[in-house]
Amino acid sequence: MRVHHLALRVADCQRAAAFYGGLLGLPELRRFEEQGIVRAVWLALEGGALMLERQLRGQGPETGSGHVVSFAVGELATWEKRLTEAGVAITDRTDLTLFVSDPDGHRVGLSVYPL
Repeated sequence: MRVHHLALRVADCQRAAAFYGGLLGLPELRRFEEQGIVRAVWLALEGGALMLERQLRGQGPETGSGHVVSFAVGELATWEKRLTEAGVAITDRTDLTLFVSDPDGHRVGLSVYPL
């Protein structure tokens, strides 16, 4: 079994897509608009998708997230430099993972931990 998709509720899909697509480099798969407002942006993950949605279907809290979405990266030094140059603060770190916050406060990890 593999992950099909991960959906995050975001306040501004374009701002979130700039973080995940622009800064982290995930390619855009689809974009959904209604009346000129972007309501969802789907980005490609290896074998799945990251869905940035203004509203999530189903029950649950209306705001925030206690989740961490972590991405496998080749090494940390280049990512630390890229994030710092983009003005993104590293909020936590281990020897194998850097943690940052996306524009909506979701925790994002960049990890070299071998699975």
